[in-house]
Amino acid sequence: MAEQTTLKRGRIGTTALVFMIIAASAPLTVLAGGAPTNFAVSGLLGLPISYLFLGAVLILFAVGYCAMSSRVHNAGAFYAYISQGLGPRHGIAAALLALVSYNMLQIGLYGLFGFSLSAAIATWTGMVLPWWMVGAVGWIFVAVVGISNVDLSAKVLGVLVVLEFLVVIVIMGIALFNAPEGVSSVTLRSTDFFVPGIGVLLAFSIAAFMGFESGAIYSEETKDPKRTVSRATYIAVAVIAVFYALSTWAFSMGIGPSNVISQAREHGPDLVFFWLSDFSPLLADVAHLLFVTSILAALLAFHNAAARYFFALGRAGVLPVFLGKLGRNGAPVAGSTVQSLVGFVTVAVFAVAGVNSSMGDLFPVITLFTWFSTAAAFGLVFLMAITSLTVLVWFRRDHHGFSLFTRVIAPATATAALGIIAVLILINFDIMIGEESPQVMIFIMPGIIIGTGVLGALWSLRFNDPVETHTAVTEPEHSPTVEPHPITAR
Repeated sequence: MAEQTTLKRGRIGTTALVFMIIAASAPLTVLAGGAPTNFAVSGLLGLPISYLFLGAVLILFAVGYCAMSSRVHNAGAFYAYISQGLGPRHGIAAALLALVSYNMLQIGLYGLFGFSLSAAIATWTGMVLPWWMVGAVGWIFVAVVGISNVDLSAKVLGVLVVLEFLVVIVIMGIALFNAPEGVSSVTLRSTDFFVPGIGVLLAFSIAAFMGFESGAIYSEETKDPKRTVSRATYIAVAVIAVFYALSTWAFSMGIGPSNVISQAREHGPDLVFFWLSDFSPLLADVAHLLFVTSILAALLAFHNAAARYFFALGRAGVLPVFLGKLGRNGAPVAGSTVQSLVGFVTVAVFAVAGVNSSMGDLFPVITLFTWFSTAAAFGLVFLMAITSLTVLVWFRRDHHGFSLFTRVIAPATATAALGIIAVLILINFDIMIGEESPQVMIFIMPGIIIGTGVLGALWSLRFNDPVETHTAVTEPEHSPTVEPHPITAR
């Protein structure tokens, strides 16, 4: 029997994929963690508008991205697209950059998860546990579910995402019915958005969307690769942008526009729970619990993405071939296991480094979470800009029946906008990692991202005429699947 070399098809429908994409963006985490931080650091009230603005930019990105995904099916998404458009050597560089970025996003979340669960347990029981000890609970859960088939991941993520939406909707309702300054459009005014400091606002806000592009990673496993990925991506981006804008607007009404920035600076990520406890301590506890599970959902979503990148690169021969092995259930077991091991080792290093740290309980948040997630956001935004450029080049060779807007206008606009946002993240990196972090990290963390791309370009030189493997390139009608040979070393 021939060895299975493609992920099991037909397991993921549009609804399941939407949940998996939204889980990576973690709606409750954004409202409770991201929004107060953004208000506090940027000092601007235009946060809700930033989500709508970035949603529009990412929809433009999705136009070309999804059009290409309907023709190119591969678990290595960015890798496959850039290989097809700019050439395999560029694809290898992008592949390693994507692999490192997704791993950094996923592993960084263990710092936030461990801190949040430890704080919640201390609040509810008075028992103080180390962040890395409770973080191990999340690691075990992700490691076990990650090697299961994707059906289980989709079901788990679906339940967690629905619960997140429900609690955020309840918070919105309480905020609007108890608005101390009344309900207004103060935080929706353009004059609070197009002002100095917009770079910080956008740099922080784009992190809330990270993971939306991951739909294409599951293209081999969808029921209809030509339509499922594009539908799910459009739906997810629209839902994320509108929901984030509405929830942050409603929450700012609940605190009061004149007080939300000062309150965010005083209470930080605890602001939502502190405010909510005035109305219902029980609901505040439930929200806190779901905040923790929302981080867990994001951990699982990014784990799946990283595991599939390991699989795609192992299958192509870019990384050791054992990573391209599938389990009997059709899941990328080798890639999932390696991702879990990388996470375990990294968390262990930070656990040792944090002993007796002057940062106290906030050590895993200030270091592991902030450093890794900010660097990863820079890497993924940069990759999206390159991917939009790739779409332009790919469609220039053959329009594949798509319109001028899809082939040129949308991807060109997205390339420019995402390129600017990547530069803004780089310029404001010192602000984003906070004054508590050593100044040297301003150079080290972006350096890891840039260095990975350079290393990938050098790594590609060891291959003889590298070609993408197991990338299905299809046309509107039933043309045959194209699967080139694996890459071979010199």
